[in-house]
Amino acid sequence: MFAQLSAITFIVAPVFGLIGLGFLASVSGHLRERAAEGLSEYVFGLAVPVLIFKTLAGARLPEEGQPWGYWIAYFTGAFIVFALGMLAARRLFHRDYTETVIHGFTSAQANTVFVGVPLILQAYGPEGAVPLFLLIAVHLPIMMVVATVLTEGVHGGLSAAGLKKLLRLLAFNPILIGIYAGGIAKLTGFELSGIFKQIADMLSASAVPCALVSLGLALHRYPIRGDFAPAVLITALKLIVHPAIVYVLTRLLPMPPVWADVAVVFAAMPSGINAYLLAQRYRVGVAASAGAVSLSTAVSLFTVTIWLMILGVG
Repeated sequence: MFAQLSAITFIVAPVFGLIGLGFLASVSGHLRERAAEGLSEYVFGLAVPVLIFKTLAGARLPEEGQPWGYWIAYFTGAFIVFALGMLAARRLFHRDYTETVIHGFTSAQANTVFVGVPLILQAYGPEGAVPLFLLIAVHLPIMMVVATVLTEGVHGGLSAAGLKKLLRLLAFNPILIGIYAGGIAKLTGFELSGIFKQIADMLSASAVPCALVSLGLALHRYPIRGDFAPAVLITALKLIVHPAIVYVLTRLLPMPPVWADVAVVFAAMPSGINAYLLAQRYRVGVAASAGAVSLSTAVSLFTVTIWLMILGVG
């Protein structure tokens, strides 16, 4: 057990160490808020999309086709905790309908780009990249569409303007563009070479450390202040209940072992910043979502370690 814990420490510690370094740089004033914004834009808009494109273009896909048990396991868990988050917000904290959706979305929306990509690639390497990026490809659109439709529903349904804005947001999302471009390159047999490959390699190499430092810088903006009880409950749903449901389902449904593990670790990721942005957009549940993003990120250092031990990593 000690050997396994030691191996997992070498996986987890560098990831959260860089997040902590970014946080300390922001708290101390060594790096200002504009650095956080610029680095985040670089990671989200260029470095990670190139990493995804490069990985998927050269990936080996399962010969037997898509393991549908993988999708069923993950999204069943996601929508159960989404519903539980909404129910708790209504019954325990007596929030209105729009805020219950924000709580549910924060409980189910995983931080895939800034924590999921670095951690899963660190733990599973290239073998885990394909299930990771394929899940990212559908995770963001599905969760955003569901959350937006549920939120807009209180106002009489999703308007044409709202739907158009959502579709535009998804169509021009850099992460999704990287995924689709990588899939097309894989299907057509396109390969980067020469100077273009060198540029892609350099950008890809910068994606993981920059993403982690960027998240650390950003966490300074999301203090755990006010609405502490909902933030704690959302954190528990995200870090414990969600991966527990996915773990059980991945043991019951057919899928390759690495895909099963990636689904569980993906579910064990902390709450994503998109939840806070949605709360800001509707001006409800902002304190709870901001607190949950920071609290779940901090606590995930320990819970992710436990999940990796359960999965036998190391």
